[in-house]
Amino acid sequence: MSDHATLGVFLLLTLVFPLGAMLAAWLFRPKPRPSEEKLLPYECGVDTKGPTWIRFRVNYFLYALVFLAFDIETIFLFPWAVKFQQLGLFAFVEMIIFIAILLIGLWYAWKEGALKWY
Repeated sequence: MSDHATLGVFLLLTLVFPLGAMLAAWLFRPKPRPSEEKLLPYECGVDTKGPTWIRFRVNYFLYALVFLAFDIETIFLFPWAVKFQQLGLFAFVEMIIFIAILLIGLWYAWKEGALKWY
């Protein structure tokens, strides 16, 4: 069998096994019959006081986005730092531009108040 055929078989198997497992789980699952009592909100056995749905602030989300941007930056910085001697001046200038773009993004997030905690 050629290399391409082997790759095709493996790609097909990576699709068939998960889809087959999901299909089997859907076919053999117990059919849901929720009652009125099962659809009520539950809080540790105590009846709820007030509304059960409250709004959360988006500060956590904004911090997570800023963290994700700088976390990905470190993923790009590590291989560059390992091969710094062999890459030369061009790669150094590219990385400085990359870091500058990220610092501009951090400055913009700071200016817009995304890093303030109210």
